[in-house]
Parts: sequence; structure tokens; C-alpha cells
Amino acid sequence: MAQTPKSKAPADEPPIDRKRDGQIVLVFQGGGALGAYQAGVYQALHEAGIEPDWVIGTSIGAINAALIAGNPPEKRLKNIREFWTRARHTPLTQIIGAAPFFGAQFANMATFASGVQGFFAPNPASWLGPLARVGPELAGHYTTKPLEQTLSGLIDFDQVNAGPVRLTVGAAHVQSGEMRYFDSRETPLTVKHVMASGALPPAFPPVRIDGELYWDGGILSNTPVEAVFDDNPRRNGLVFAVHMWAPNGPEPDSLWAVSARQKDLQYASRAASHIKRQKQIHKLRHIITELSAMLPDDVRTSNAAKSLSAYGCLTQMHVVRLLAPPLQGEDNLKDIDFSPEGIGRRWDAGYLDTTRVLAARPWVGDFDPLEGFILHEARAGDVMPDTVTSDS
Repeated sequence: MAQTPKSKAPADEPPIDRKRDGQIVLVFQGGGALGAYQAGVYQALHEAGIEPDWVIGTSIGAINAALIAGNPPEKRLKNIREFWTRARHTPLTQIIGAAPFFGAQFANMATFASGVQGFFAPNPASWLGPLARVGPELAGHYTTKPLEQTLSGLIDFDQVNAGPVRLTVGAAHVQSGEMRYFDSRETPLTVKHVMASGALPPAFPPVRIDGELYWDGGILSNTPVEAVFDDNPRRNGLVFAVHMWAPNGPEPDSLWAVSARQKDLQYASRAASHIKRQKQIHKLRHIITELSAMLPDDVRTSNAAKSLSAYGCLTQMHVVRLLAPPLQGEDNLKDIDFSPEGIGRRWDAGYLDTTRVLAARPWVGDFDPLEGFILHEARAGDVMPDTVTSDS
């Protein structure tokens, strides 16, 4: 059930108030070329004078996140633009893509054949065949050496590890199947950590970190928002969760549509169930705190009561979920559409959607104090996002 807050702040107030809203967090999904939408989201925030305290990402989301954390504010947008310029289709592929009728499909086929400049290139070791034992770090159809060179030139990892913006990237541990979040607050991050987060098999080989192999975190959790909710200690915050895969969609009526819908469902990462679970958990934490305050003094101060009341808290998180719109004509290969047009359209969509959200400011107002997790759904073209404050 969607509800609006009880009151709104005056229109002349800034969209973000650090004292009121707490830490500003950006959470970026993985999605290949779809990540241009995230760049547009950041541009809108940057132009509004809003810089994040914490950025979290998986796959292409980890790359965008690292570009933000690994640069001072005045260089962030410039270097994000430079990355997406380098990641465009080659000039030849652009010419193919401009052809009428099936040009876009042929351009995607060309990407399979030749890779993307500044990102990935065919791996000669893969030509030996699927049974050839080439070693784990060569076990991929492509090499990501171009990406390593690109990121090393655009990201200052001293800035990542000592700067004001916290960076977290998610990767899948190959042997255990466990999700691992590498956090600049806990361990020094390098370009290898970012590349591991985007090492999607079987296209890209795994990346070895501290002797262990890691693949793209998206194969386990493509929406790494749980890193915020499970953080310790928890803090009040305004979380912009940027989603690029549609959890809802029409019935597929062709094999192409089936493949596209399957990708959407796979990489949406059960976002709806994650959100419902987190809303329930945070409400229970608030209830525990309220119940603890009702205990008699002699009970409340006992060791047993203190141990139980530690499970409660009164932090409040406003989560703004930005959902990238589908583009006309896109298909199941939309995540490798690195055409200038595709990148530009998705970038513009992220910028416009975020501009609308900042104007609406759905997180400003009076909300139920028992609610620790307040979701604001921002769909493409919304003037005022829905604010969901109940579990129904």
C-alpha cells in the first residue's frame, strides 16, 4: 500500500540535509552497458551539490562506484564520462549499427566477435577449445586487460583507500560460492577488486585476490543493497538504489522476448523479497527498542535485558529505488549495447529520473517512528515517487 508522508518541507529547503537525512549512499546494480543510467543518476546528484558518503556496486556498478570514490568531486564526472567514451563500440561497429533494419543486432554480434575498446578483447587462449586446460586466470572467452588499463588511468586508489567516500564492491568466491564484499573501510582496495566484481563467467576469467579466485558478484547478488542494511554500526541514511533490470514485465511472446525476460528476472536479484525482508527486520529492531524502554528499571539494567535490547535500534533509512526504463527497440542483448546512442539515451534517462526525484523529495516529512526502512519507488517519468511505509 502506497502512502505519502504526513507533511512536506517548504519548497525552498535544499533536497538534502545531512543532519536530517544522515549518510548519503549510492547502490549500483550490475548490468554492462545499462550502467550508463547510473552515470546519469550521479550527474544529477553532482549538479545538485550532493556527493555520496558511501558507494556500493557490483559488476559495472562497481566500476561506476570506484570512479566516484577514486576521484575528488571536481574530477568525478569528467572521469566517468571518459570511461563511457572509451567503452563505446569501435568506429567500425558503430558504422554497422547505423545500418537500417538489423544494424543494431549486427553491431551486437560484432561486439561478441571483437569486444569493446577499453573494456574487453577476444582471449586467444579460449580458441584452444573448451577442453583445453589454460589455467583459471585465462578461463574466459575474453581478456579484461584493456579494462585494467582503463581503470588504472581513471581511478586513484590512494583516494579510494584514504578519501572521504567509502567504497564497497561485491564479488563471488569461486570455490565456496559465498558472496564477499570488499570494503575500503576494512581493507585496501586495488583495481583487482573492482575487476573481480565484474568478472562475469564464462565471458571473463576470474580474478585472483589474496590467493583466492573471484567472479562477478552479480551471479549471487546483483543488487548489493544488503551491504547497507547489514552494516555495523547502523546509521540513519538516504540510500539511492539504482536498478537497471525490470522486476516486472509483460508476458514474453517470442524466444528473443523469453531470453530478455529471463535476464531481467535473473539480475533483478529478487529485489522485492529483499526489500520486504529488510522492512520487517528494521521494524522489529524499532519494536525491540520500544519494548525495552517499557521494562522496569531493575529489569532493563540487567545483563540479560541489555543483551537482548542490543538487537534493537532506532536508525531510519529512506531508500529511493530508481528503476531504469526500457528503451524502445532493446532486446536480450541490451547489456552489450555499447553504442553511443544507447549509452547516451540511458545516461539521459538516469539524469532526468534523478532530477525529478530531487525535486519531489519524498523522504522529507513526518513518518511513522516504528518504520526503520521507508521505500520510495521512483519509476521512469514519475513526478512524485510512491512512498511505501507499510508491509501490505
